[in-house]
Amino acid sequence: MELEQMGKLAKEAARRMIKLSQPEKNVCLTAVAKNLIDETDAILEANRKDIENGEKNNMPPALLDRLRLTEERINAIADGVRQIAALDDPIGEVISMKERPNGLLIGKKRVPIGVIGIIYESRPNVTVDAFSLCFKTSNAVILRGGSDAINSNMALVSVIKKSLEENNVTKDAVFLVEDTSRETANHMMQLNNYIDVLIPRGGAGLIKTVVQNATIPVIETGTGNCHIYIDASADVDMAVSIVENAKLQRLGVCNACESLVIHKDIAGDVMPELLAMLKENECEVRGDELVRAFDNEVIPASVEDYETEYLDKIISARIVDTIDQAIEHINKYSTGHSEAIITKDYDNAQRFLNEIDSAAVYVNASTRFTDGFEFGFGAEIGISTQKLHARGPMGLEALTTTKYVIYGNGQVRP
Repeated sequence: MELEQMGKLAKEAARRMIKLSQPEKNVCLTAVAKNLIDETDAILEANRKDIENGEKNNMPPALLDRLRLTEERINAIADGVRQIAALDDPIGEVISMKERPNGLLIGKKRVPIGVIGIIYESRPNVTVDAFSLCFKTSNAVILRGGSDAINSNMALVSVIKKSLEENNVTKDAVFLVEDTSRETANHMMQLNNYIDVLIPRGGAGLIKTVVQNATIPVIETGTGNCHIYIDASADVDMAVSIVENAKLQRLGVCNACESLVIHKDIAGDVMPELLAMLKENECEVRGDELVRAFDNEVIPASVEDYETEYLDKIISARIVDTIDQAIEHINKYSTGHSEAIITKDYDNAQRFLNEIDSAAVYVNASTRFTDGFEFGFGAEIGISTQKLHARGPMGLEALTTTKYVIYGNGQVRP
């Protein structure tokens, strides 16, 4: 099906979806979760084709991990759908209502955006997460995944459409663009007559391409050059544990730690343990001269290293004299995603929270928690690193807009 036709049908579907009640939407979502489990074998078979193609194309291990589905991961995706079904529906919520001196009641209520377009890479779970969040907020969605996950995405969308039809809801609530060519993606970025907002989710190259070429409003989801600052008063064991989790638990995710900043007063205590842990996990360290003084196997760090989201077993490191230097370094090189401070100093913790300009800022916790599921949203449409409309993990409210509703009793403007 051509994009123009998809857009037209999606816009018509969005108008019909406004009429769906919360119970009706929840029944559909529950059916999607059930059918995902029931169709696990078919989904895994489709995913195996994508994995085989990825291996033939020498896809890096971290990206293969993002692409791979397992029975456990499908169960987690289904759980996410059920969580979204259990959440309160924001559509129709009256945010405010005030009476003017002339007797008019002027209120603001949440409404769907309409048709949401999503261009994304690799991770097939995004297909289900994106549909579920859009559907719960009565938005139609047009999905354009990457060629590397096309078989998985087709299988997942087939399950979703089947679930909608079983519950007498238009299957046009979701479309998958099966043509994964660059030309089709560029066309989608300019489908102003039908798509109300476009959300890119993937690497820096994809996001930059969408931002620079789209004529549709874009919610920018950012790459994750995430930092951990180990303050002078940090608990050493806590710092090593958090760094290990944030960097190594899962490499190919945007909330993984890519850069360390360490206060000089604790470097002597924490650096030997940090470097030993990273070496044991075969994680390459690229550091400044002060970091290299602890281990001559540390590779000299360049400015490019401090700017890089590695998505690999590589981490940059710098030792600083003060918390001011740490904050300056992080704000300079961060992509505005997630940063953490490890400290026992309350005042330094508050300074870090106030002065770091990122979407999620942590005290004594791993950056890996920046996630819609972990934040209680059921799932997420992406992590927004921009500052307009939505910032951080985007759940249901981020997929709504507002309109004013005005009640009168015959007023005319003088």
